[in-house]
Amino acid sequence: MPPLVVDYRGERLAGVDEVGRGPLVGSVVAAAVILDPVRPIQGLTDSKALSARRREALDAEIRERALAFAVGEATPAEIDDLNIYHATHLAMRRAIDALSPAAEYLLVDGNRLPGHHVPGQAVVKGDARHPAIAAASILAKVARDAQMVALDSRHPDYGFARHKGYPTPEHLAALVRLGPLAEHRRSFGPVRRQLALF
Repeated sequence: MPPLVVDYRGERLAGVDEVGRGPLVGSVVAAAVILDPVRPIQGLTDSKALSARRREALDAEIRERALAFAVGEATPAEIDDLNIYHATHLAMRRAIDALSPAAEYLLVDGNRLPGHHVPGQAVVKGDARHPAIAAASILAKVARDAQMVALDSRHPDYGFARHKGYPTPEHLAALVRLGPLAEHRRSFGPVRRQLALF
């Protein structure tokens, strides 16, 4: 990957990332983080490359040291209404809008900006290329995983704490056996097929 060139020199640069495009259940969760240059955080990288324990430790450190952070989400109903692509951008815009102080520039993981008035750039594999995007990926992953653990406590037969809602063999088998929950995304193929049977 070529080095990342950022067209902004100020201190209110927000990294933005999302978690949860692929699961069959729950919200898509986005986070936006403005890091504090005088309070650096060691070890920021793509949340998927970190253990759950390390992610949770970094999540606490980001919340303590960042200049600003916010988490936004789009619900399963919004995903079904808008489609996952547009719902992901809605979650990102909600996170960006909740930042205080506001961002002046955005670095967004992926290949598209979420249609926000704040200028910025999309960065492919950004969570491994810029610490602010990595920080956002960590906050979003920890927040969404916590939602899945909470859902697991209400519906333990589905295994949400283990597979986090992704379409694993265990989840697909539970869907066939038990049927979809209110939290399932009705527009996603495996859920839609089961709803036709129940």
